[in-house]
Amino acid sequence: MTTLSDRPRSALLIIDVQNGVVAGAHRRDEVIANIGTLLGRARAADVPVVWVQHSDEELRSGSGPWQYVPELVRRDTEPLVAKHYGDSFEDTDLEAVLAERKVGRLVVTGAQTDMCVRSTLHGAVVRGYDATLVADAHTTEDLTRYGAPAPEQVIAHTNLYWRWHSAPGRRCGTVGTADVTF
Repeated sequence: MTTLSDRPRSALLIIDVQNGVVAGAHRRDEVIANIGTLLGRARAADVPVVWVQHSDEELRSGSGPWQYVPELVRRDTEPLVAKHYGDSFEDTDLEAVLAERKVGRLVVTGAQTDMCVRSTLHGAVVRGYDATLVADAHTTEDLTRYGAPAPEQVIAHTNLYWRWHSAPGRRCGTVGTADVTF
């Protein structure tokens, strides 16, 4: 139901599952395994897979922490979008990558829930995309020392509000890994 004309395809979006981003993330191994399951299913169904990789002063391009986790391996044919801001669309070529592949619906996974995942979800909907968050395939680190809720609360709250998020002509929502359809 996307508002983008001639964009019938879905894509799996994998956001910032990098060593330095998920090193201390809540349920790290389970989330990565779920993303791996979705990755296999997307590839088997010939669904575009788009990888997003963040870099900044603390996450320097080319460093070990900047690298994607070894459990998830990108194929050369799968686009890699480099970003410097929370929203994966902001000042990147993500829109062009998706347009070229006729994608109007994003199935979103990755890290961190309360930063780049949320920003990208909202950025997608604002730009006319349908955006489905995979409820058990995103995570965040513990930021309680800065006054944030515990990671499991951040994840649960994000799943709750995205489940009911809406916009004219666009579909949002959450789904578990086992129930994802492309």
